[in-house]
Amino acid sequence: MDNPPRREAWWRRMSRRMDRASMSFSEQVRDTILLRRDLDDEFYEDLLELLLGADVGVATAERLTAMVKEQVRAERLTTGEEAVAALKQQMEQMLMARNRSLGLSGEPAVLLLIGVNGSGKTTTAGKLASWLTSTGHRPLLAGADTFRAAAAEQLRIWGERAGCDVVAHQPGGDPGAVVYDAIAAARARGADVVLVDTAGRLHTKSNLMAELEKVVRVVRRQVPEGPSELLLVLEAPTGMNAISQARSFHAALGLTGIVLTKLDGSSRGGTLLAIEEELGLAVKFVGMGEGIDDLGEFDPKWYLDALFSGLLEGQA
Repeated sequence: MDNPPRREAWWRRMSRRMDRASMSFSEQVRDTILLRRDLDDEFYEDLLELLLGADVGVATAERLTAMVKEQVRAERLTTGEEAVAALKQQMEQMLMARNRSLGLSGEPAVLLLIGVNGSGKTTTAGKLASWLTSTGHRPLLAGADTFRAAAAEQLRIWGERAGCDVVAHQPGGDPGAVVYDAIAAARARGADVVLVDTAGRLHTKSNLMAELEKVVRVVRRQVPEGPSELLLVLEAPTGMNAISQARSFHAALGLTGIVLTKLDGSSRGGTLLAIEEELGLAVKFVGMGEGIDDLGEFDPKWYLDALFSGLLEGQA
């Protein structure tokens, strides 16, 4: 599954779409860190404030600041640029510690995409189907969002673009029945992955969460080891608000990973770190743009190279 050259090519193409986030981050770093002469207590206060402003979150910001301070002491660093390089190294160390492989166990593998209304689940389902097709799989899309009248038609359009079948029922139908039929159809048609597009729901509504739990039970009756993935789709621009969403879904369902969309539309580069550190979940895919190829595997090195673009020349 892992294809470093393909991933590198995708990130080279997409890095320029992070210009907004990287420019905002770079300006803050230049204003508060690179122009400082001394790596003193005031410097670390400014670093902490910068990280908080980038939506890294309090706990992660404090941890990163302490890690940078220790590296500066241990390596006897003296300049702001060296401290920024240390910050990037510590961020990379955090991000590289997580397993980002996509779970595809089961016959078929079943992947559930969940999240609040408007987070981009249907679009993500179509893009992920295209990605799976390009990596040699035969996905099938299941339209378990039976509440939104246009959801099934939207999913069919994405299915045509991705070149895969779609199983959907009439609006108002039982989402569990859709998933049941989709798994049966996948087995009959030789599809090896079922991507389930679920209805958007507020993470605070217990009745809707209970319905989602029912869908998971339907999957497990058909595929005992499933679902292979429960992926929460989040929008990067929501910042720290995404944490409360993720925490509620994780507590109810036991998430396996995150898909972070609109990464190019966020002026705050630290949300991704905060989500991972506070929830212990890996961001497995990121979306930048609306094209069918605008979803790719998350790569910490390329992400940080884009975020720190222009700050550490020659170190990318």
